[in-house]
Parts: sequence; structure tokens; C-alpha cells
Amino acid sequence: MKSLIKYANCECGLSDDELRAAVRESLSDCKANLKKVLLLPPDYTRFHSYAGRLTAMYYEELKDTCHIDILPALGTHVPVTKDEWVAMVGDSVPFELCIVHNWRTDVVKVGEVPGEYVSSISEGLVTNPIDVEVNKLLLDPSYDLILSLGQVVPHEVVGMANRNKNIFVGCGGSSMINNSHMLGAFYGMERIMGKDHTPVRDVFDYAEEHFLQHIPLCYVLTVTTAPQGNVHVHGLFIGRERSNFEAAVALAQQKNLNLVDKTFKKVVVLLDEKEFKSTWLGNKAVYRTRMAIEDGGELIVLAPGVDKFGEDAANDALIRKYGYVGREKVLDLVKAPENDDIRENLSVAAHLIHGSSDGRFSITYCTKLLTEEEVRGAAFNYVPYDEMVKKYDPEKLVDGWNVVDGEEIYYISNPALGLWADRRKF
Repeated sequence: MKSLIKYANCECGLSDDELRAAVRESLSDCKANLKKVLLLPPDYTRFHSYAGRLTAMYYEELKDTCHIDILPALGTHVPVTKDEWVAMVGDSVPFELCIVHNWRTDVVKVGEVPGEYVSSISEGLVTNPIDVEVNKLLLDPSYDLILSLGQVVPHEVVGMANRNKNIFVGCGGSSMINNSHMLGAFYGMERIMGKDHTPVRDVFDYAEEHFLQHIPLCYVLTVTTAPQGNVHVHGLFIGRERSNFEAAVALAQQKNLNLVDKTFKKVVVLLDEKEFKSTWLGNKAVYRTRMAIEDGGELIVLAPGVDKFGEDAANDALIRKYGYVGREKVLDLVKAPENDDIRENLSVAAHLIHGSSDGRFSITYCTKLLTEEEVRGAAFNYVPYDEMVKKYDPEKLVDGWNVVDGEEIYYISNPALGLWADRRKF
């Protein structure tokens, strides 16, 4: 497959015609020899990646000459619904082609990242080896090409999302998911977010280099913004070379890092009810703003569609049991001999750490579908959504600084699209 990089010539981004031309060009040296292809797009939680439309473009280019399977990189998320699929990809790609990835049962162990290596990259904070597991379809020798599609954007666990994260988490198993998330939490997400080289990325790079070089894998990466919900593709990066990913990281750091000169005393974040239905996803409101919120500040999360905590029943139950109680408390819970359930689900433990402010600032969830008892039980403050939007109305707020009843607040309409941080500390 041909490697290429395309940058937009204007802030409106690459056009669909330009993207289709890039898709055709990337296949120009291999299309004639392709008989069977596996596509790995993200799920609906990455709606603004534009990877859904690119999935459709590859499908349309290949469907007449080869067999295509589609395995959305769900990780621990819920399966994509038909309505979500049509909204993200369009109606030209049959929903029936989607294969559901089960992170607990559909994976095969292909190797192990040694404990000595993990210790060396984590400054001795984590010393255990990490199993490398991937969905068994990735090892099927009948595939001539495996295309992993997704967006490079700041991320709380790995630093910058995508590339081999899509493989080892999106299409990975419980051991890698649990241990990589806990590695990131131990190391400290404020040392990770928005950066390329992190301990978690080093684990993924080691795993790919040592255990997956033999599979016909290629990455299709985007860098996007979405002002007023309109997705602009600022760059397209196709190829397996790490240099392509590094170029995407550099562009994402320009487009998706929001370095502020004045920290937030009060920040209001909206979670689109179509995209955010759990605190597992909705806590991007916490992750992506915490580096810009001052001590003693306040985060208000407008969450009209959030009706649960975890993306599956087991994780949901653990979050309800333990709550977002902060780093030190969670580490104590993991060590306690009676808490086998959380110790065997370290990705949940890491999530509980990530979703807390560690007492630096208050977090208030404003929901319609979760009760006050449920929200407070998870260690958040609570105000009913309908009550809070009377004061902070998303229809009247603009992204950035606003003045409401004489009070200055910072408003963010979608926390998934960037990272906000104090310029002096980043």
C-alpha cells in the first residue's frame, strides 16, 4: 500500500473529493492483488474523526473486486448500533458487515512485554509484564490488507490517540487494556496527555515491533476539528511508518491543544446526548480540562444523555461500588486483599483515578437519566440538568469565555475534540 500525507490548504479542511483521490492513490500499487480486506474503523464515540466516511470511501473503492470485513475497534465500549453506523459511515456500507469485537473472549495472546522493559519506561512505577492480545481476525492469513482508521487527538491514557492504540486497545484484550490503563494512571495523565512518547505508547510500539510485524497492517489517520459540529479534516496520514504518525501528532498538537494564559475558575462542558451516554466516556470533560482548572475551581458537566457509568454491566457495577474517589484512595482499594474485583479490572481502577479531580476542584454532573442518589454515590456533586441549563444554556453560550449573570465562565461544547491546559505548565 502506498504511503502518503495530505495537508489541507485552508481551515475548511480537505474536501471529500480530495479524500477520495487520496484513498485511490493509497491503493494504486496494491488494489489489483487484493482479494480480502479487513477494515478497523473506530466506534461512534469517535464520530468527529471522519474515519467513518473514510471507511465508506475504502469500501466503495474495493467492494467490486474483493471481500471486505469490518471490525469496529470497540475496546470496552458498547457495540455500534445501526443508527450510529449510518450516522457515522453513511448508508452505502451494509451494517451487516460489522463484526462485534469482544475484548474478553475474541482475543489471542501473541506475546508479552517484559516486566523489565515496563519498569524501565515507567521509572519503576510498574514492574509486571503485560500480555499482548489482539482480536483473532487480525491473525487470519487470508487477509491481504488490514486497514486501521482513526483520529490522532490528545488522549488521557496513551498521550495521543490512535495508530497502534486502535489495535491493542480497540481490538485488544483485557490484560493489555487493564494494564496499559493502569500504567498510564500510575505514571500520571498530566505527564502524558498531548504527548507522543509516553510509557503506554512505548508498550504499544514494543508490542507491534515484536509481535505484529508479519501482518499486512496499514494506518489511515486523520487530524480534525469540528467547529459548530462541522468536521474539518486538516490532515490525512496513510502508511505504517511511525514518521507518518509523528507528523499527525505534530499537526494535532497545533489543532487540538488549547493552551490558555488564564486558568478556569468555572468551566461548563456539554456532553452531546447522542455521543456521550456513560461517565466512562463523559469523563472526557474531566480529563481534557483538568490541566486548565485552577485549584478550588468548579467543573459543571451538562450530561443530558448519560444514563450509566460503565460501558458494560460489569464495569458499571464496579464504578457504582467504588466511585471516583481519587488516586490515593483507589490505589489503597486495589491493594486491599478483599477487593479482588477491582484488582482484576485495573482499567476500571485507572478510570476511577482519571475521573477524579483528587480534591483540586469540584465536579458537578447535571443529568436527566441518572438520579441524584446515583450521581452522588459515584462521588460527584449533582444538580438536575433542567435546572442547570436555565442558567448555563448551551443555545446561548459560545465556545470559550462567556459572562453569565456577571460571572465569567469558560464553555466547551465537546471535550473530545481537544485538550485544555495552562500554558505555563504544559
